[in-house]
Amino acid sequence: MIFGFDPSRDPRKILIWTLVALGGLVMIMPFAFMISTSLKGRGEVYDLRLVPLAPTLENYTYLFRETKFVRWFLNSFSIASISTISVLFFDSLAGYVLCKYRFKGRQVVFVAILSTLMIPTEMLVIPWYVMSKNMGWLDTYWGIMFPGMITGFGVFLMKQFFETVPDALIDAARIDGLGEFRIFWEVALPLVTPALSALAIFTFLGSWTAFLWPLIVTNSSSNYTVPVGLASFSGEFSTEWNMIMTGAAVATIPTLVVFILLQKYIIRGVILSGVKG
Repeated sequence: MIFGFDPSRDPRKILIWTLVALGGLVMIMPFAFMISTSLKGRGEVYDLRLVPLAPTLENYTYLFRETKFVRWFLNSFSIASISTISVLFFDSLAGYVLCKYRFKGRQVVFVAILSTLMIPTEMLVIPWYVMSKNMGWLDTYWGIMFPGMITGFGVFLMKQFFETVPDALIDAARIDGLGEFRIFWEVALPLVTPALSALAIFTFLGSWTAFLWPLIVTNSSSNYTVPVGLASFSGEFSTEWNMIMTGAAVATIPTLVVFILLQKYIIRGVILSGVKG
């Protein structure tokens, strides 16, 4: 008897649990191999044993003492945090205006914002780079952050959730004498907390793992983010897999913490963003 049912009486549940277990094993193996490699010495890196013959923490010691990983980690955390705060504020504000205000061209603006979701990032790199060069943002934190400080997906998500806020509640707040921004900040925004939480998670993880644009816009190693910094361990003639795996293991910690603490908002946000509207 497991969780209230007898598997022997329901073969379908046996099959389902078997497939789930196999799927979980397949998904966790890369992570386990990453941890294993980070504990191996340089001579043991290409040994496919999952359990190292001589586990060592030398890779972690070297990573923190001899490289700029701590600086890269702080760069990524700062950029991801600032980008997330910016997206939460501006995307929710834009979504609220598009949802609760009636003005000429409102649908055109919304469709134009949605159309940006169909443009691949690779096509935007050149315009971003030209803009960064003209504005003097190359090799700066601002140059890394500005493309992700407002997102079309965030505006869409917040607009869909603001549809659930009753117009009568907004009108009642106006009758009580609240200004328009206070209505947005104190009345409407607290009612869409699940959407804000989900958007915060998506934005933080997306910024944390971004590689292409930070690689292009940064030149000095002190401005690298974690993904770009880890890529520097791969040279023309050799690749330090033990250091890459060690850095990746440490860099995974924030994403795991965010997911463990807020996983219910991830699932709820994904589900509701697909059914609202």
